[in-house]
Amino acid sequence: MLPTTSPNSNGALSSRDAARHTAGAKRYKYLRRLLHFRQMDFEFALWQMLYLFTSPQRVYRNFHYRKQTKDQWARDDPAFLVLLSIWLCVSTIGFGLVLDMGVVETLKLLLWVVFVDCIGVGLLISTFMWVISNKYLLKQPSRNFDVEWGYAFDVHLNAFYPLLVILHFLQLFFINHIVVINSEWFLGYFVGNTLWLIAIGYYLYITFLGYNALPFLKNTVVLLYPFALLGLIYILSISLGWNFTQGLCWFYKHRVE
Repeated sequence: MLPTTSPNSNGALSSRDAARHTAGAKRYKYLRRLLHFRQMDFEFALWQMLYLFTSPQRVYRNFHYRKQTKDQWARDDPAFLVLLSIWLCVSTIGFGLVLDMGVVETLKLLLWVVFVDCIGVGLLISTFMWVISNKYLLKQPSRNFDVEWGYAFDVHLNAFYPLLVILHFLQLFFINHIVVINSEWFLGYFVGNTLWLIAIGYYLYITFLGYNALPFLKNTVVLLYPFALLGLIYILSISLGWNFTQGLCWFYKHRVE
């Protein structure tokens, strides 16, 4: 299809075309769609959530397609964020029930988890990775090629989802039942810490895939190096009897007192 607008005499896009591709315009379009649920593709967002567990590479192929068709790497549809928020709220309420919290304490925990653990920490991690990737991982530093902050935030959300499901949903069934991972005995903290290993491993691997998918970045393999530290901490935790799930339960109870 031929373009509907023509460039200026110097080859630059018109001011209207340039404005459409600014970060502010993209952000406005994204936030505006949050108010229009009928414009969100929840079926496609659910497909992405499924493949983040089974084949996360397929999710990032779609990011390539979006870049080719819409000239941006970041999502322009907030459906994934909305579904992730629902998952977070439901699983946090489940934590409140499992830990025998009252209504007020559960509400406090929900506010902490949503606005601090998810949004606050997510903004910090995304900004950190955005700075690091643009400063140290670009093949040829240029204004024409850089990592969008929105894409860095999407990578964080992609990596956060499996971690959320494992630690905030699957783990609930083991805290007081089946293996009772919130305990001092070996099988308990072995199963619990293994769930943490898998969850954080998912986060690191999906983060690596996100930045490795960008063709203008180099040396993205360094994002896999934390796996060595993760494995070391896991072995130490099993050897010394550290129980990460027990610590999480204590932390959640303490923060709402």
